[in-house]
Amino acid sequence: MVEAPAIGTRVQIEVSGTAGSTTHEGVILPGAADQHLTLKLANGYNISHPLTMISAITEIDQISKMVSHNESPIQDSNLPKVTIIHTGGTIASKVDYSTGAVVARFEPEELLASVPEILELAQINAVKLGNMWSDDLRTQHWNAMIKATQEAFDSGSVGVVITHGTDTMHISAAALSFAFAGNGGKPAGRIVFTGSQRSSDRGSSDAGENLLSAVYWAANGPEVNGSQDSAVTVMHAGSGDGICAVIPGVSARKMHSTRRDAFKAINSNWIGEISIERLGASHTTNIGTSTRVNSSPTFYDTKIKIAQLLAGPHLFADMISAAENNGYSAILIHGTGLGHLPIENTMDDAPENDELANGISECSIPIIMANQCINGPVDLNVYSKGRRQQELGILGHGSTCSPEALMLKIHWALSNGKDLHQTLSSNLCGENDSTLMS
Repeated sequence: MVEAPAIGTRVQIEVSGTAGSTTHEGVILPGAADQHLTLKLANGYNISHPLTMISAITEIDQISKMVSHNESPIQDSNLPKVTIIHTGGTIASKVDYSTGAVVARFEPEELLASVPEILELAQINAVKLGNMWSDDLRTQHWNAMIKATQEAFDSGSVGVVITHGTDTMHISAAALSFAFAGNGGKPAGRIVFTGSQRSSDRGSSDAGENLLSAVYWAANGPEVNGSQDSAVTVMHAGSGDGICAVIPGVSARKMHSTRRDAFKAINSNWIGEISIERLGASHTTNIGTSTRVNSSPTFYDTKIKIAQLLAGPHLFADMISAAENNGYSAILIHGTGLGHLPIENTMDDAPENDELANGISECSIPIIMANQCINGPVDLNVYSKGRRQQELGILGHGSTCSPEALMLKIHWALSNGKDLHQTLSSNLCGENDSTLMS
């Protein structure tokens, strides 16, 4: 039986089995089972074989290393300036060969080295905010992105690309949309969020095309009008390569955990697409012009807490009172259907429904309705139950936001002293399409 080299070594193995002899090349990972050798192949997949089936192992030269974070690539000063603000996520991750896990550890310069084609599109300035998984981001991190983005525009960048984990990328994109355009203005340049569903060292990774497309849009996209495009997401449009979709940040939502085309536009459409071909990149767009002018961004109050509850058989009155008594600023309930709650006791056998209705009517903090169905409006005028909910003081009728965009809208309004009832019924930056109510 052969002896396996150390984890992280690139090897070629020869395997003898019932189908004959085969060879594989890859990097050694921790064994999937005792006395097994596991390789990370170039296509991103892993294979495992018992050591007893491996007739030969040959160590081979390591692939060329990424440029160190002390090296700076040569750039063309005649190209438009784009700032990449790095927060982390799968686009900036690679396999830790000591554990086989994907970890966020790329530096911004390594990101540039992994997709050198972007240096043909723009003059790149890289800023590192962190190497965080997007699940760990909080209000203070939105504010840090807002500040870094404005500083990039002030330094002459025509666009900003924020590399971000995909799990909450749509939340941050909505946060920056309201921050830069909620008051009726627009950012001084294009703000693009991008990420990757598969780590950068996998053969099936979408990181390269997503980053290339995002930089292309940041450098060459249409002038921002602020009505839907104050911040956008750029990710794969389909399961194949070649086209990336440009989706409004206030409409984008991650709708699949693994597919490369995980992001969809909720109650909206793409505002453009980017084609990546051998001869270069190109784009189409349906964004028009507007009279909005550049404005300074607003920020989010880190002390504001919004409780999010799910309507259904496990929604109870004590959940409302718990949020109210523990310092929450508002409650956002993801309602069923058109935005409904279990508040009626027609069979006189569900007293908890009566208790919930009473708890809502007595609550001293705002309660807002989101759409659990994701697509479609919150319409509390169709059924008598919805009209009763309005009488109980529930807000949100007429909203066509995704639940995440609505949460950001509430947070932004409370942070900036806005009248919540008036703000929720307004279309601030393309998040609330009233035509869906007709």
